[in-house]
Amino acid sequence: MIRLFSARPSAPSASSPFSLLLLSRRGAAASALVPSSLGALLFAKPSPHSPRLLVTVVRNTNTASEASSTYCPPPTEAMNIHSLADQAKSYVHGCSEQPLLFETIAERLRMAARKFPSREFVIFKREEIRKNYRDVLADSERLAAGLVHLGMEKGDRLGIWAPNKYEWITAQFASALGGFVLVNVNPMYHSEDLCYAIEKVGIKTLIAPPTFKRTDYYGILRELIPELEGAPRGDGRLCTDAFPKLRNLVIFDAEKRTFNGAWSYDAVMGMGTADDRRKLEQYEASTQPDDPCNIQYTSGTTGKPKGATLTHHNILNNAFFVGLRAGYADHRTLICIPNPLYHCFGCVMGSLAALVHFQTCVFPAPSFEPLAALQAIHEERCTAVYGTPTMYIDMMSHAEYPNFDYSSVRSGIVAGAPCPVTLCSRLVNELGMKDLQVCYGTTETSPVSFMSILDDPPEERIRNVGHIMAHLEAVIVDKEGRVTPRGQRGDLLVRGYSVMYGYWDSTIHSSSDVAKDRWYRTGDIGVMHPSGTVSIVGRSKDMIVRGGENVYPTEVEQFIDRHPAVADVHVIGVPDNRYGETICAWIRLKNDATVSGEEIREYCKGKIAHYKIPKYILFKDVSDFPMTVTGKIKKFEMREISLRELGLEKVRSHYSE
Repeated sequence: MIRLFSARPSAPSASSPFSLLLLSRRGAAASALVPSSLGALLFAKPSPHSPRLLVTVVRNTNTASEASSTYCPPPTEAMNIHSLADQAKSYVHGCSEQPLLFETIAERLRMAARKFPSREFVIFKREEIRKNYRDVLADSERLAAGLVHLGMEKGDRLGIWAPNKYEWITAQFASALGGFVLVNVNPMYHSEDLCYAIEKVGIKTLIAPPTFKRTDYYGILRELIPELEGAPRGDGRLCTDAFPKLRNLVIFDAEKRTFNGAWSYDAVMGMGTADDRRKLEQYEASTQPDDPCNIQYTSGTTGKPKGATLTHHNILNNAFFVGLRAGYADHRTLICIPNPLYHCFGCVMGSLAALVHFQTCVFPAPSFEPLAALQAIHEERCTAVYGTPTMYIDMMSHAEYPNFDYSSVRSGIVAGAPCPVTLCSRLVNELGMKDLQVCYGTTETSPVSFMSILDDPPEERIRNVGHIMAHLEAVIVDKEGRVTPRGQRGDLLVRGYSVMYGYWDSTIHSSSDVAKDRWYRTGDIGVMHPSGTVSIVGRSKDMIVRGGENVYPTEVEQFIDRHPAVADVHVIGVPDNRYGETICAWIRLKNDATVSGEEIREYCKGKIAHYKIPKYILFKDVSDFPMTVTGKIKKFEMREISLRELGLEKVRSHYSE
C-alpha cells in the first residue's frame, strides 16, 4: 500500500495523467484519470474528526483501507508520491476536503444570529447573564456604534483589561464589527505590565472594571494617569502625556458608579447616533478576512511581552477546525470554559469555536474557581469541558468534587501545558470525557497546531499532542535546520494559514521567529512518531510554563534587577506538583546589602503579575553561579543545584510523564 502525502509545492507536469488527477477538484471525476498501472485510487469518506491523511492508493483491490479524510487539492497545489521510506522524515501536512473559511468574524456572527437567533450563545453563571445569538449581535452593535462616537476608526486598537465578564464578549465582537483590533490585556497585569501593554500597541480606548477581587484596576490607572484625579466624572476623554495615543477610558461597573476621567460602559452603549451607525456599516463592509483583528501578548525572549497580531483568517479558521475535530458540527454542545478569555484558549478555542459551529459557551465565574466550574457542569449539563492540567487537578481535588453529576460530559480539551498521563486517565474514567482530546499550539499560531483525533484509541490520545491540524504543516529539524528522521528529537516548526501576521511594534514588522518561507519556530523540542503524531519533550527556549501561563525568565530578571539591593539575578523553572513548573530566582546582593526573600516578593507584588513572582528565592555569591568558559550562565546546572537544595528531586513536573 502506498499513501500519498502533500509535498512541498512543485510544478506539475501538464502531460502527466497523475498530475491531471491531482489538479482535479472532485474525487469522483478524478478517479477516471488514474492510469491502470497505479491501481485503484480510493477516496475514503471524509470524517470531521480526522482531517489528517488523505488519499490512499491500493494495488489490485476494490476495498479502501482506513484513511482519515479525502483530500482534493486545489489547482495551485501539486502532490508527489512518496514511498514508505520517505515517511521516515519528521514532516507532516494536514489535508482536508473541508476548505478554509474566507470570511470575517462579523460575517460569522451575523450568520449565527440569522440562523439561530434564539439559541443561547453565552452563559455567565456568576452574573446570571444568558444571551442568545441575536442578543450578542445587538449588544455588540450598540457598543461598536458608541465606540465610533468616541472616535474609534477601523484599525484602531481597543484594549480589554478584564476577567471573564459579558462585557469582554461584547468588546470582542464590537471590535470585529468595527474593524478595530482587539488587544487582550491580562487581567492579572499590574502597573508595570499594563503601562507596557498600552504603550506597545498604541491602545486608543481601554475598557476595564473598577476592581476585581484584590486588584484595584481604577487605582492602578489613576497611578499611571495623574490627570484622572481632577477629571470630571463620567467623561472619559483623555489627553495624557503618559499615553499619548490613549484617548478614552471606559469603566463597566455592576454598581453603576461613575469615575473621574472615565466613560461608563452603559453610557457608551447608548451613544451611537444614526451617523455613527452608518460609519460602522462602512467599517464593517471594508474589513477583509486578512485584516488584523486581535493582538495577544506573548512572552518575549527580549524580556518583554510581544504583541502577536492575528487576522480574522487566522483565528476564525483555527476555531473552526478545532471545533470540527472536537465534533461540534455533529452534536449540540455546551462548553464549560473556566479558562480566561484574554488567553487564546478562551477567546479562540472557546467563544470563537462555539460561534463558528453555532454552539453555547458557559463561563462559571470571572476567574477560575474549581467549585464554580464543577457547579456549572452539573447545573447547565455541559457536554464539553476546557482546562489546563492545573485547573483539572484543582477541580478533581476539591472536597465537593464527588457531589455533582457529570453524566452529561461527553468530551473535553486539555491544553496550555503538558498533561500527565495519570491525570488524562482520571478525566476519561471519572469525569466521563470519553472523547478527551489534547491540543498543542502557541499564541503565534492562532493557537492550535496539533490535536488528538477521536478515531485514535484513548490510550494513544493521551500520550502525545495529536495530529497536525488541517491545512497546516509541521517539521522537526536539528540545529543545522535539517529535517530529522522520525523518532529523533529536534526543534518543532509550523507553517500554514494559522501563522501570525507578525508582532506589533507601532507598525507591523516581521519576526525572527518566522522565516522568509513562513515557517514559525515554536521554541519547543518535539519528537514525531511513525503515525505522524508528535510529543513535546522540552523547550529550546527558556520559557517557564506555570499552570498554563507563559513566563520568560528575562522578564522577571529585568524587574527584580531594579531592586536597590540586587546586584545580579537569574531565574529558572523548577518542577511543581500543582503548576507543572514554578519560578526560582537566584539572587546575588550588592556588597553589605541585606534583604529577605519575602521582601523581594513584596517588592514584586502589585508591579508584575502574581504568577511571575518567584516561589523560591536563593541568595548566592558570585562564585556559586555555574558559568561557561565564555561567561554565560549554565541554567541547566542551576536547575539541578536548585532541585537538590530545595528538596525537589522527587517532584515530577508535567514534562516528567
